[in-house]
Amino acid sequence: MGAKTPLYDFHTAQGCRIVEFGGWDMPVSYTGIIEEHMAVRTAVGLFDVSHMGEFVVTGVEAEAFLDNLLTNRIAGLSVGKAVYSPMCAPDGGVVDDLIVYRTGESSFLVCVNASNIDKDFAWFEAHVQGFAVVVENHSAEYALLALQGPRAEDLLASWVSVELPALKRFHHVEATLDEIPVRICRTGYTGEDGFEIYCNAQDGVRLATTLLEAGRACGLKLCGLGARDSLRMEAGYPLYGHEISDELNPLQGGIGWTVKFEKAAFIGKDALAACQQTGVNPRVVHFTLEGRRIAREGSKVFANGKEVGSVVSGTMSPVLGRPIGAAAIHFEDVDTSELYVDLRGHQLVLNVCRPPLHKLAHST
Repeated sequence: MGAKTPLYDFHTAQGCRIVEFGGWDMPVSYTGIIEEHMAVRTAVGLFDVSHMGEFVVTGVEAEAFLDNLLTNRIAGLSVGKAVYSPMCAPDGGVVDDLIVYRTGESSFLVCVNASNIDKDFAWFEAHVQGFAVVVENHSAEYALLALQGPRAEDLLASWVSVELPALKRFHHVEATLDEIPVRICRTGYTGEDGFEIYCNAQDGVRLATTLLEAGRACGLKLCGLGARDSLRMEAGYPLYGHEISDELNPLQGGIGWTVKFEKAAFIGKDALAACQQTGVNPRVVHFTLEGRRIAREGSKVFANGKEVGSVVSGTMSPVLGRPIGAAAIHFEDVDTSELYVDLRGHQLVLNVCRPPLHKLAHST
């Protein structure tokens, strides 16, 4: 049995199926992954992501500390804005990917992946020397809900004390929702508009109950980790340990836009610069397959009879009705039109596509 979020009893009361994920007991589905997935694409879905970790970084050199730790630019970030960034080791491998929210002139909230909380906090602590900064792990104090889908704003608007249309992508604001103090962030992991809502752990069940009851008229569905994974794969978003990892750096993982070489020195900068100069290999590409056979993680990819890589993520796209995924490919003398994946002796052509993959349904 794993750790439990503040909403564990809420989930079991709703009849969800619980699985262990990253050391946590989490809902994988309620009414079915496809139904939950399509609710997010067409209406609105509600996820519990309280297993994510939250660090608070404060001090006069908090900005400089985070800029040294992360590949993306933190210096100059306005209060009320957020930024997504990998955090790399000296060799360029990814320690984790995270979101930084600037909450004050010298204060930041940092959201990290659930399975990496202890590792990340140790990494933060190991690099504070030389900076006037305090790092605290407040993960146990937060509940975090994700409200995602084209009707998310309509649902939330009547319950909060701020004007949501004015809240832009990757901005955040403190507010109240049904008299509950919250931080509302226009961020998410689904490829749809939506919000991630932080509150105190003890308010998590009440907040979820309020949103569930208010959302019934909007077609809201409770969603689990199964739909979260298929949604992020359609959108082309990386998952730590898959598209990015100790072995796959941000350039290789397809998020090179998060690496700001022009800023001051940061951990991993030299290794990433060398990778860029010598050629990014392997490189993650996204793909679709014909038929119904899914290429799961670890499936081998070939070109001209030679193994050139492997699948790092794979699932069935509910929107496209066919398998999708991502693969890390060594591209020396390889044409993407020649790629195929071997599934127990069946050779399927890898159709390389630019994400978001679910948008392909509207272009054919």
